[in-house]
Amino acid sequence: MEQKRIKIKNLLVSNEVGSEVNVKGWVRTKRGNKQINFIALNDGSTIQNLQIVVDVPNFNEDLLKKISTGAAISVIGEVIASQGSGQSVEISATRIEVLGVADPEKYPLQPKKHSLEFLREKAHLRFRTSTFSAVFRIRHAMAFAVHEFFNKKGFFYMHTPLITGSDAEGAGEMFRVSTLNAKNPPLNEDGSINYKEDFFGKETNLTVSGQLEGELGAMALGEIYTFGPTFRAENSNTTRHLAEFWMIEPEMAFYDITDNMDLAEEFLKYMIKYALDNCMEDLEFLSKRLQEEEKGKKDSEKSMELIQKLRFVLENDFVRLTYTEAIEILRNCQPNKKKKFQYLINEWGADLQSEHERYLVEKKFEKPVILIDYPKEIKSFYMKQNEDGKTVAAMDILFPGIGEIIGGSQREEDLDKLVTRMKEMGIPAEDMDWYLDTRRFGTATHSGFGLGFERMMLFVTGMGNIRDVIPFPRTPKNAEF
Repeated sequence: MEQKRIKIKNLLVSNEVGSEVNVKGWVRTKRGNKQINFIALNDGSTIQNLQIVVDVPNFNEDLLKKISTGAAISVIGEVIASQGSGQSVEISATRIEVLGVADPEKYPLQPKKHSLEFLREKAHLRFRTSTFSAVFRIRHAMAFAVHEFFNKKGFFYMHTPLITGSDAEGAGEMFRVSTLNAKNPPLNEDGSINYKEDFFGKETNLTVSGQLEGELGAMALGEIYTFGPTFRAENSNTTRHLAEFWMIEPEMAFYDITDNMDLAEEFLKYMIKYALDNCMEDLEFLSKRLQEEEKGKKDSEKSMELIQKLRFVLENDFVRLTYTEAIEILRNCQPNKKKKFQYLINEWGADLQSEHERYLVEKKFEKPVILIDYPKEIKSFYMKQNEDGKTVAAMDILFPGIGEIIGGSQREEDLDKLVTRMKEMGIPAEDMDWYLDTRRFGTATHSGFGLGFERMMLFVTGMGNIRDVIPFPRTPKNAEF
């Protein structure tokens, strides 16, 4: 009977010394001499490699030649106590089968340090490196934690449409979805494209947010959350932007802005605690990687050690202050007075940039910060207007090293105020009649927020570029794989 395979992760904790096992995986390295070879084997279940000890005279020479970095092999052998440091057990091989060869002349991931830029070009293979296998195991854990958190809270997971006829943010940077002939589309008399002939009978786009539909669910089910891909056709090549990214958007009936802040803080801490409790090996590896990367930097330029940074968020209550208080702090701070900020803060109403958000978190308070009551002019149409007539009940959560990580608000439940605001912003009310119905029939206080999943992944993994925390990044001029 064929020996049943055991995952390397399970083998390393089982302490099965003396038993015969079967492991399968990909060769990371092979070294040795004419008498003995050592193969480092990894199957993706853990950051740890398993050492396979090969007594060379017992094996066919042609077989051993086929075993090189990248090859897939199956090994049967005895579990023995490890002689070297780093792991408790290794395998003394009795049988090896090569499942798939990897020509060493052509296999691009040789056992040396590769740049992240190079690995982006090889995104279909980069999962096989220690860095990216760690990142994507953590990504799984974080996605699982999202569902676990909301499920425990009694929220319902709602799938909102990817194809939409509305622009939730009013930003206009959307990807068009169409089946019309690109070379010869049907035209109206005025020369514009006749979308009545299109698949949906109207102009449609890929969604930038599931929020508006999420609100409809919350106004019947009480508390819902969405977690799915969103798309933005913003021609931006920064380390913080993707054209396709994942958003987590809870919407809650009967929640005001304070309830919203409480939930968002609890949610972020839950995810970070889940990472610390379940991904420590991968986090320790990524922390060492980050420290290596920053060796040449001055102390003032170095980021906080990764695990320390995660604990810092977990162990501190988030500071809560108004936008107006933040503007006063920023206007009077040294970097602003000495013109060190790229964007100087001169007056109330300024849109805060990442440098301002990070100053508040990292220098002024040394804690995560929740800012509320932003000027209505710089925020979206659906946010609850405060009684002062100038501000809205918006909230942004700011994190060290990253700036804004969550944006949310209490939603405007008053129909007249919402319609007036939409007119002011040039949003046609007739296109949004379905959304306004929730204000016509049984309206109530409600709130919600959005967390960009990749932003959270950047924070938890310490990676510096958002393209390195999603398996296949979609960016301007790049839709490979």
